[in-house]
Amino acid sequence: MKKSFKQWIGVGTTFVMAATVIAGCGNTSNQTGQSTTAPSAAATANAKPFAGKTISLVTANHPWAEAIKPLLPDFEKETGIKVNVESFFEDQLTQKLTVQFTSGSATPDVFMYRPLQEGKLFYKNGWVQPLDDFAQKAKDYDFNDFSKSAIGSTTVDAKLAGIPIITEQEILYYRKDLLQKAGIAVPKTLDELTAAVKKLHDPKNEMYGFVARGQRSPLVTQVSSFLYSEGADFTTGDKASINTPEALKAFTTYGTLLKDYAPPGVLNMSWPQAFGIFAQGKVAFLTDANSLYQNATDPAKSKVSDQVGFAVFPGGKAGSKPYSITSWGLAMNAKSANKDATWAFIQWATSKDVVLKTQQKGNPGARASVWDKPEGTTGFPAELVPIIKESSKTGVDHDRPTVISVGEARDAVGEIVQKVMTGETNLQPVADKANQALQTIMDKDKTR
Repeated sequence: MKKSFKQWIGVGTTFVMAATVIAGCGNTSNQTGQSTTAPSAAATANAKPFAGKTISLVTANHPWAEAIKPLLPDFEKETGIKVNVESFFEDQLTQKLTVQFTSGSATPDVFMYRPLQEGKLFYKNGWVQPLDDFAQKAKDYDFNDFSKSAIGSTTVDAKLAGIPIITEQEILYYRKDLLQKAGIAVPKTLDELTAAVKKLHDPKNEMYGFVARGQRSPLVTQVSSFLYSEGADFTTGDKASINTPEALKAFTTYGTLLKDYAPPGVLNMSWPQAFGIFAQGKVAFLTDANSLYQNATDPAKSKVSDQVGFAVFPGGKAGSKPYSITSWGLAMNAKSANKDATWAFIQWATSKDVVLKTQQKGNPGARASVWDKPEGTTGFPAELVPIIKESSKTGVDHDRPTVISVGEARDAVGEIVQKVMTGETNLQPVADKANQALQTIMDKDKTR
């Protein structure tokens, strides 16, 4: 028989049963010899482990939040916990959390956050409660069901700083009709991609071979998959490594594709502009996050919605190594006065049953078992599902340098790629300078 949430909910590092089993029946005697009556079966069955407790939840204005809100009455009914919810735009959310945590506030108890953007800062400042003991010891939670890369994104200094709720991977978008007409197979390597881009590039007829993010900071997340697939990374141990031969090859490939085969104005493009021109039917290939697929496939937004194909990120010298990250997670305030109740909410919100429900609304979760269920994939195009599953298995758990000063680090990396895009041929001095800037940022982190 399927257990209700209140029957197995974990409290801290121990567990309570909502319905306590009481030996015997009828009248019993207490230590003073007075007669007592055992609670009835109905009374114990209706017990709520956290009756009267209230926790505060702060979310981003995000589809996951909209999917979870209608489910909250079920959680409140089963546990007795009242959940007060506030939602903010992304920038407002970060600002609100920073202000409250800096002041030592015990609220919010639980909050959405971006692990690769704020995770290290929040953890280093002591603002988030490590969840290792909660997650590993929670009965029936099956922590090992979460993808390794998703957990990697929410781990700081070998401690679990949050639980993944939204994942994404970089994939290749392409025009099925153009490839079919030209007799081109879907590229499986970066060399094949470059060759296909060259063949389909026809700017005189407003057809461009490739588009991706070209703005200095936004491009960093998308060039990361090129970096990993060439066997490089932003850092190696405690050393910056964006000036290695492998890194330069990756930056050159990405920058050259944008310089020679992208639409005009690509230097100023982030994802909305890149998807926008792809959706207008003017580009053959696009690399970006799978979570943004509706910008290419929604007939209301895209003139080529029925011709969009999806593929695993093309491989380089090290094979196909796309980023596979947690873009949003749930974390617990280290100063929360209701940690057991807060964990009860996190455990419920990231349980298999609830992840199934939120994923059916198009929110890509981190649980392998949900992706393996046909009903868990109904919120996504059938052709995209195997691409997501494969990318999750081979992907890397970060899409930017994992430092506290993320903005500065992204600017340093993005500068290298933009130099390629503007025609710089002597890239090594540029990369050396950027590498030193990144190293300085990393060294500063050690003193915080």
